[in-house]
Amino acid sequence: MYKSSSAASKLLKRASSSSNTRRSLYSSSSGSRTISNNSASGSNNFVLNRCRSVSTWRWSHGVDWNSPATCTAQIRASNSPFSGFHRKISSMASEHAFKGILTGLPKPGGGEFGKYYSLPALNDPRIDKLPYSIRILLESAIRNCDGFQVNKEDVEKIIDWEKTSPKLVEIPFKPARVLLQDFTGVPAVVDLACMRDAMSKLGSDSNKINPLVPVDLVVDHSVQVDVARSENAVQANMELEFQRNKERFAFLKWGSKAFHNMLVVPPGSGIVHQVNLEYLGRVVFNSEGMLYPDSVVGTDSHTTMIDGLGVAGWGVGGIEAEAAMLGQPMSMVLPGVVGFKLDGKLRNGVTATDLVLTVTQMLRKHGVVGKFVEFHGNGVGEISLADRATIANMSPEYGATMGFFPVDKVTLQYLKLTGRSDETVSMIEAYLRANNMFVDYNEPQQERAYTSFLELNLSDVEPCVSGPKRPHDRVTLKEMKDDWHACLDNKVGFKGFAVPKEVQGKIAKFSFKGEPAELKHGSVVIAAITSCTNTSNPSVMLGAALVAKKASELGLHVKPWVKTSLAPGSGVVTKYLLKSGLQKYFNQQGFNIVGYGCTTCIGNSGDLDESVSSAITDNDIVAAAVLSGNRNFEGRVHPLTRANYLASPPLVVAYALAGTVDIDFEKEPIGVGKDGKDVYFRDIWPSTEEIAEVVQSSVLPDMFKSTYESITTGNPMWNQLAVPETKLYSWDPNSTYIHEPPYFKDMTMDPPGPHGVKDAYCLLNFGDSITTDHISPAGNIQKDSPAAKFLLERGVERKDFNSYGSRRGNDEIMARGTFANIRLVNKLLNGEVGPKTVHIPTGEKLFIFEAAMRYKAAGQDTIVLAGAEYGSGSSRDWAAKGPMLLGVKAVISKSFERIHRSNLVGMGIIPLCFKAGEDADTLGLTGQERYTIDLPSNISEIRPGQDVTVKTDSGKTFTCKARFDTEVELEYFNHGGILPYVIRQLSKK
Repeated sequence: MYKSSSAASKLLKRASSSSNTRRSLYSSSSGSRTISNNSASGSNNFVLNRCRSVSTWRWSHGVDWNSPATCTAQIRASNSPFSGFHRKISSMASEHAFKGILTGLPKPGGGEFGKYYSLPALNDPRIDKLPYSIRILLESAIRNCDGFQVNKEDVEKIIDWEKTSPKLVEIPFKPARVLLQDFTGVPAVVDLACMRDAMSKLGSDSNKINPLVPVDLVVDHSVQVDVARSENAVQANMELEFQRNKERFAFLKWGSKAFHNMLVVPPGSGIVHQVNLEYLGRVVFNSEGMLYPDSVVGTDSHTTMIDGLGVAGWGVGGIEAEAAMLGQPMSMVLPGVVGFKLDGKLRNGVTATDLVLTVTQMLRKHGVVGKFVEFHGNGVGEISLADRATIANMSPEYGATMGFFPVDKVTLQYLKLTGRSDETVSMIEAYLRANNMFVDYNEPQQERAYTSFLELNLSDVEPCVSGPKRPHDRVTLKEMKDDWHACLDNKVGFKGFAVPKEVQGKIAKFSFKGEPAELKHGSVVIAAITSCTNTSNPSVMLGAALVAKKASELGLHVKPWVKTSLAPGSGVVTKYLLKSGLQKYFNQQGFNIVGYGCTTCIGNSGDLDESVSSAITDNDIVAAAVLSGNRNFEGRVHPLTRANYLASPPLVVAYALAGTVDIDFEKEPIGVGKDGKDVYFRDIWPSTEEIAEVVQSSVLPDMFKSTYESITTGNPMWNQLAVPETKLYSWDPNSTYIHEPPYFKDMTMDPPGPHGVKDAYCLLNFGDSITTDHISPAGNIQKDSPAAKFLLERGVERKDFNSYGSRRGNDEIMARGTFANIRLVNKLLNGEVGPKTVHIPTGEKLFIFEAAMRYKAAGQDTIVLAGAEYGSGSSRDWAAKGPMLLGVKAVISKSFERIHRSNLVGMGIIPLCFKAGEDADTLGLTGQERYTIDLPSNISEIRPGQDVTVKTDSGKTFTCKARFDTEVELEYFNHGGILPYVIRQLSKK
């Protein structure tokens, strides 16, 4: 209890009379889609209206968050079941455990912005020491403390964070909204549609399946770089995008009409996280006169980018997001918080990308998995909002749940720059200051408690890249040449290609469109300015344009066989590049705009010219890609680029001009200028002052306003899509894009209970760092793969295969695409690389899908053995759904990536961890054994994190830790997964 505060003690005693049993409150709306419920947003402001007012463009869903009166009138006049729901919640609100701290926030000119739950009013000194990120969790728990989903014990756990977080206690969290992109959004909407069918078959109301919080889905993952180096590239790539994805897009458009509270931002608008930063992020909600901090979970791991705006946000699995949409509180372990102090100032010529790659390496070394990282110190005030967003964006790469920057004056300036109204910004500042959630670096800083500490002087940051295969393998520019040669020498691994010395200087000569061309080891064949990490940052984008300008003026040009591309994260980028007059220099170097989406960063790099591809494969060249992205795992960017380096946009241009990563920029010239003189890196690199001057004159608030005013209606191809006005989806059995999944087949109201594993075969035996790209690739469908065979049998021509990512709405293709990465290393194959395995009973080498189907047909369970960091990389629910459909019952690894472990639980797969110091190799496991995992048949006999015995038919027995981390996860496991659990809960309401 609150021993240090009598006021707080009284509030908690009042709360204790409420039931401690958590129950979910769900929508049963079948009324107008302009009305929906926002139960995650506060116990006395649950009804969030979808009022599509044209005049209030600024926030997502078109809602005027500061003018709720009209929307409230709609609710109360409505015959919708929400009316009764609203009355029920209103009566509960009068009994709110913390109503004593519900306070009005006055406006400067009189009146008030609304009400809020005041943390200072608790008068508890422990709160003053809490990290800002934990205060957001606390406010949410207090506001939602209803004795059902959130109770007083949860509030006390968070207030007592210093003592409780080391104990890994569980708390519920209800995010204010959910963010989706189309790769993960399509399967989420497929699941929702399928859940409606399941509800109907169980005799319940299918309209109970409706989002209760705002859901924003941005279509950004589908555009590919089919056409590059062309003035017509944007239009040509969009036409191809719609040709390939018309069915998916129509399905999403149907979803936006069939489900309440769902906004779909059409293709060609931008990258989800940049749109979130510039447009969707509220920072503070004002809903029905209730003020509370914005918070978001997203089905993309880089949802963390919004943390740079002071909004608590992180990536979750698609199945977790679906549960959050439907009112299910997220169960999470109260995280530790690493305090990362920034001092000083970046040196001239050093970019935000250099900073984030340095921070990533430091935090990976420190160990921050499952933790929040909170940046503080005077150095934070020296970096722009866009720079902060770049650092926050790469939280998944350094392993943290969040990389959080509390709101300060820089945040407020950015909100005004991006078109938020003065009144809205005034409300945000007033609320955050009043609730002790605002940082003013001009005032003395109160000491806050952190779990551990790191510090970086910004002046120590050096220009760098990361690669060639992992984001945290940072290499400074001055060491790049030596590091490259070491990689050629080293044995095959994260830093090695094992190229024999005698062939390291090999030159592959070929003809490119009638002109002589050549490639060597390290030759750059892809140079892409791409990804939300950097395209949201005007400094590095305009800096890259200045590099292109200086190079053009000196007579340097990128070789024509280098596939160059520029994919901005929003239309705002195009506006300021045109305003600055610098886009023409990008075009001169081949960096024409190719589209508005993720493109190369997620593997949508398109084909290389056939002559280039042949030169690489025929001569076994280790070709390079340089991209301003956040992921560079082997096989992700392009199948033929074995070396992939992350770099700032200006460095992408510099390496494209050099044509190779095998260069020392300090000592070697990039090329020869038109005057015949050598041109060096220093000759084309802009100063920090040059960049700042262009940013100041070219990036203007009106650009953001005009871009986002028409964001939902600005794409004619989208507007022409005709979709039915139905609540249940009409599944087309012949569709190769959208297919009804089998998750709820034969489902009954009785949960199946927990399952162990009996005499399972090992389907795959992996080493360390198996990523979600290995498990469920998003890129090209290989021509000889099981997925390709499936498509060809259904009359789909090879040119229309599209990518795995675009076909995530079809479980039959995705099951065949599970573990289909061509760079997969499976120990059962004794060194052979590729998507195959050994069928243990027969010894045959088969595609993994074929082997899995043999095991399933014979009624035999399978498991996967793995090393450390299993499931790292993008949050990808298909990396759990796919193995489940293949019949995998358990994964035994040294460690799991946070989101992927949760996804496995969500799909009913048992995640087990070897004991410290043990793994498959130290235990002498070959994968040829059969495995039995004993679990109690009664869920009440299983505890989070308990030890589990694994027996093999070879006589080896070992102990693992069951990675069910919370009681709620055990409940999901008992029901066969999170979605069956939600359906059963909803059906009972």
